Amino acid sequence: MHFDNSYARLPERMFSRQDPVAVVAPGLIAINPRLAAEMGLDPEVLARPDWVDVFAGNRVPDGAEPLAQAYAGHQFGGWVPQLGDGRAILLGEHIGPDGRRWDVQLKGAGRTMFSRGGDGRAWVGPVIREYLVSEAMHALGVPTTRALAAVTTGEVVYREARLPGAVLTRVASSHLRVGTFQFFAARGDTEALRLLTDMALARHYPHAEGALGLLGQAVAAQARLVARWMALGFIHGVMNTDNAHVGGITIDYGPCAFLDAYHPGRVFSSIDRSGRYAYANQPQIAVWNMAQLASCLLPLIDADPNRAIEPATAVLHGFEAAWQAEWLAQFRAKLGLATADEGDRALIEGLLDRMADGEADFTRTFRALAEGGAEAEFRDPAALRAWEPLWHARLAAEGRTPEQAQTAMRAVNPAIIPRNHRIEAAIEAAVAGDLGPFRALEAALARPFDAAPDDPLRAAPAPAEAVHQTFCGT
Repeated sequence: MHFDNSYARLPERMFSRQDPVAVVAPGLIAINPRLAAEMGLDPEVLARPDWVDVFAGNRVPDGAEPLAQAYAGHQFGGWVPQLGDGRAILLGEHIGPDGRRWDVQLKGAGRTMFSRGGDGRAWVGPVIREYLVSEAMHALGVPTTRALAAVTTGEVVYREARLPGAVLTRVASSHLRVGTFQFFAARGDTEALRLLTDMALARHYPHAEGALGLLGQAVAAQARLVARWMALGFIHGVMNTDNAHVGGITIDYGPCAFLDAYHPGRVFSSIDRSGRYAYANQPQIAVWNMAQLASCLLPLIDADPNRAIEPATAVLHGFEAAWQAEWLAQFRAKLGLATADEGDRALIEGLLDRMADGEADFTRTFRALAEGGAEAEFRDPAALRAWEPLWHARLAAEGRTPEQAQTAMRAVNPAIIPRNHRIEAAIEAAVAGDLGPFRALEAALARPFDAAPDDPLRAAPAPAEAVHQTFCGT
């Protein structure tokens, strides 16, 4: 790896220098060959014992400057003034042969000064979940952190039981969160805010200028991101400000899930007892998070906070139009529509309402429409039959038949998603020493739009005993 560690050159109050904590017996779960190639790395080299030691935290590679980043955040709306990397250590920033900068972070690498009583470790379950879901999101075209490697530690982690320990090597365009800005805004540290703003602009929005430019770009990126989540039936599960990325990428796959039967109020996270982060609430939470970023940036927008509020508020008010436009674009594509019509929202919502009433599977319904018919997905097929003529008429107005639209629909409606029961089966097998289900699911998720109808890994309806709750793993 070729390191150039810009975050480590920031003032040391912005992080804690921290080496990973060594483990007893590192063992390889997986190296991601596709990501390694993008980073200019050789996956065969990365699978060697000396690099497995790096991914486990037993060896620090040349040029790395390990550190734990400081940040704060609103967790379920409640302010926590200090969070920080409590079980993650940033090794450094690898520069690929194309000049692209990649944060390389070990998740589960041991206690840091931000651990707040936690053990700093991860077990195999959350590591496999994040590996599979983040790589699936990438294959689905959603901006996201990525998984480069996963290793076991040979140690026991205590959660509900004694569980095998593991470490995930996560890479990202940065780890700059809304909570990173909040940490320093709460302390009145304008210098740190300015440094973070400059870094965020350089790494994510090089054509924007100043704090107001950063806010505008972050608002637009979050609007696009959440619309893409919703078009795939994805529920993040814990949209705290420390999990809101200023670059508009999906970060931190804890209690996340994809919808099975569609319902706008669906919640999977075991800790979201009020439904704050339910599927349909995600846009309003995203703009709430962006409002917290705006509050942090006010001193940089104008020396007089009263003068800064008006332009910042105007930027925030742009979120609604941006997310609505992206939501419509995503769902139009899912229905094979190539143009815009003022009646499209009613058409889309008419289908979604029928799906909710009919307990129709989100992913399977759209994929079935792309393959010729979705009646089998509905408890009462008559509900779909009443809607389909409206859709066919809309396609006809574009000069397209349903058959012509279906080719385009198959390119945006996945056949395979990382469903909870599939992930849990892979985790259970891995705990028992069998990585076969993990590898098979990983391979299928890398080609989510190409699954053949008879593929046994094709997204089947979730069984009645499927997993209906997800957990953070901490």
